[in-house]
Amino acid sequence: MTTFITHDTVKTRYWHDLGEGRVQCDLCPRFCTLHKDQRGLCFVRQNLDNEVVMTSYGRSSGFAIDPIEKKPLNHFLPGTPVLSFGTAGCNLACKFCQNWDISKSREMDTLMSKASPEAIALAAQQYGCDSVAYTYNDPVIFHEYAIDTAQACRSLGIKSVAVSAGYVCVEPRAEFYQWMDAANIDLKAFTERFYHQITGSHLEAVLETLKYIKHETSTWLELTTLLIPGENDSATELEALTQWVVENLGPDVPLHFSAFHPDWKMRDKPRTPIESLLMARQIALKNGVHHAYIGNAHDKAADSTYCHHCHNLLIGRDWYQLSEWNLDDKGCCRFCGTACAGVFRPEPGNWGARSQRIGIV
Repeated sequence: MTTFITHDTVKTRYWHDLGEGRVQCDLCPRFCTLHKDQRGLCFVRQNLDNEVVMTSYGRSSGFAIDPIEKKPLNHFLPGTPVLSFGTAGCNLACKFCQNWDISKSREMDTLMSKASPEAIALAAQQYGCDSVAYTYNDPVIFHEYAIDTAQACRSLGIKSVAVSAGYVCVEPRAEFYQWMDAANIDLKAFTERFYHQITGSHLEAVLETLKYIKHETSTWLELTTLLIPGENDSATELEALTQWVVENLGPDVPLHFSAFHPDWKMRDKPRTPIESLLMARQIALKNGVHHAYIGNAHDKAADSTYCHHCHNLLIGRDWYQLSEWNLDDKGCCRFCGTACAGVFRPEPGNWGARSQRIGIV
């Protein structure tokens, strides 16, 4: 149960006392050591009175209703709306951050919207959303708020979706993912050099999270890799990444290769050419991945879902707009009867491509 200190500051569980006024946060593998009143790299977890507290509970950078495909999730309730929100701060230090104004914020005024977990769940129900997404910044750092919201959502039959980098310790990871129905994890690259130098984290911890979600939970899993020219887009690295996925997670985990645009501290890099995305997709398919997609670039064929057995079109997509639907009521190909991995309803949703900002009272 969440223990409040103030309306937006709560006590946390994953830390230990180092003595002499210092504590260590044990939520993520960064293991920040904090002196009195000091905040961790994520900014929202702080040593207050010799214990680690979360200082942004119930506060958000805003709420929006998006198509679920925008998360991106192509095999989880296609065509349905998802209520999306985040807080501020992040436990990674990605130089290419595409949401840096939120994730790198050190101003609590960024969090202008306030809502209780129950209010969020009720708003999702009111607006006809099938799920709530913890996104924009990493839900690892608002662990308590996300779990309380997921519990409130589950009581109303609303699913929960985590959009995360997967950089989290073993015990909090287990608590978190028992409440998540789907996740899209950023597999940012497939070299320790990239993770260490460009994100300030480590690859192995993320790979362990991926294996845990796939093999130890019922959470539906998809992966995204943002391809940055000259950093993580070589054919050699993509061969290794996709082979690891098939061998360790299986061929049914969908991969999304997304285009980079210059931002934050990597404005010197060019945008990702669509040819690089299509190459990555072809490498994934060649290595046995059943479903591979591209993002932040328009290619209807590469956005759509095909049967991995007979190769007929199952779900047509044009950006986030669904067109063709050739799954039966059991989620199987209408042409050959092969099951398509994912979480499907008998009919697709009809939310379309629109996004809608909302307020929650």
